[in-house]
Amino acid sequence: MDKSLTKDFSDLDTEHSLKSSDKMPQNIEAEQSLIGSVLFDNKVLEDLPTNFATRHFFDPLHASIFDACIFLIDNGRLADPLTLKSYLKQDDLQRDIDIEKYLSELREGVVSLSKAKFYAEEIRNCYVRRSLIRIGDELINKSVNPTLDVTPDQEISNTEEQLYNLAEKDQINSGPLDFKSVLASATNQINEAYNRKGKLSGIDTGFSGLNRQLGGLNKSDLLVLAGRPAMGKTALATNIGFNAAKSSKLEKNESILIFSLEMSAEQLAQRILAEQSTIDSHKLRSGDLNETEFSKLVSTQNDILNLPFFIDDTPAISVGQIASRARRLKRTHGLSVIIIDYIQLIQGSKASEAQGRVQEVSNITRGLKSLAKELNVPILALSQLSRAVEQREDKRPILADLRESGSIEQDADVVMFVYREEYYLDKSEPTQRDNENQESFNERFLKWQDRRNMAEGKAEIIISKQRHGPTGIVQVQFEAKFTRFMDLVQDDRLPDQIY
Repeated sequence: MDKSLTKDFSDLDTEHSLKSSDKMPQNIEAEQSLIGSVLFDNKVLEDLPTNFATRHFFDPLHASIFDACIFLIDNGRLADPLTLKSYLKQDDLQRDIDIEKYLSELREGVVSLSKAKFYAEEIRNCYVRRSLIRIGDELINKSVNPTLDVTPDQEISNTEEQLYNLAEKDQINSGPLDFKSVLASATNQINEAYNRKGKLSGIDTGFSGLNRQLGGLNKSDLLVLAGRPAMGKTALATNIGFNAAKSSKLEKNESILIFSLEMSAEQLAQRILAEQSTIDSHKLRSGDLNETEFSKLVSTQNDILNLPFFIDDTPAISVGQIASRARRLKRTHGLSVIIIDYIQLIQGSKASEAQGRVQEVSNITRGLKSLAKELNVPILALSQLSRAVEQREDKRPILADLRESGSIEQDADVVMFVYREEYYLDKSEPTQRDNENQESFNERFLKWQDRRNMAEGKAEIIISKQRHGPTGIVQVQFEAKFTRFMDLVQDDRLPDQIY
């Protein structure tokens, strides 16, 4: 290696490394004043910012004191120097001080209780700055000393994820959660479900049967929608996404983001216009519209123009890029649902490519599940099916038909298939066989025709896996010329009431 290059890197490392004389951002006086205020009046805790936590303290002693205060107060007990003394054992503190005397001094030194919330904000600001220094220092070290298995783009994505967590969730290196906190969170979710009285827990899909089975699209879930070509999986996913964008359940006008790796944004927009305007999609593509249809198209465009719907049609995008763009959109416009069309077109990492396609897809699906949890939004990802379906008499797909199925089935919270018997019946229209008499052929043809008529305009959404709910089949209506799925209307049955 060129010696001058080595020297340059060495200088850079020395220049940017943290010096032992540097002090991490901290405000011990603010920590002391906050704890003193809590000891003076336990109700001060109720006025602190909701995002304030024990981990924000710089001094471990203050963190231990604050944690003990929360425990006592949450259990309806008084937190003062006397009661805290028994919870703060001298051996655990690793500090040669009289803890009861120290706590009394903190309480007696209180000047103003009203300033407690400002002390908390200052303490948290110092914590955030310390976290930024750690993230920056880690990035510098990894950039100066790169490894072959991590690309610069991956470093950008990793750093952005840490910054996102710090800005949005404040969970940098949060580590294990105690069961008390987890149990409280789970109980809150149960209470929310009870108060809904059977209403949707997630985002409205626009399909009453699907809402009933899934409870809507639920946060942090990875949902996989698979199907053979021409089944309409892209149309169904787009319909669900667009219904969600129009749903009144979206808070603060949060966005729907669709990554269209196969179709261009313009093609997807044409499909949406066809579905919303009920104008034949072929007419839209060819421009063969009369004045009435054109006016209807313009009116539909104006109606849906300002919906929170974003399309990214970048081809061969990676999971890291998907995560980066989704985080950015959530910061700027809010984010409610991510749709990806489709898994097999996502670009894998170079390391996983060398391990084979199955391992590559495994890494992709794990990455998508992690992203769903990180952003706390549902991700609806489309997937191809293997050709094994075509070899069977019954063409209805099963989990084993998923292409590179092991990891997809394992990582997904929900696996659904879209199936249209009409498509396969059209391809299998009977022809008269050699040595078959007309009567036998007519009988066979009439049976096929009856099946074809029964299947016309109908589709099935087959829920084959659901981690937290039932499986089953939801029947829907499909209008191919509008690329539109709808609730099924039958002579003896109206669509289920939408939640």
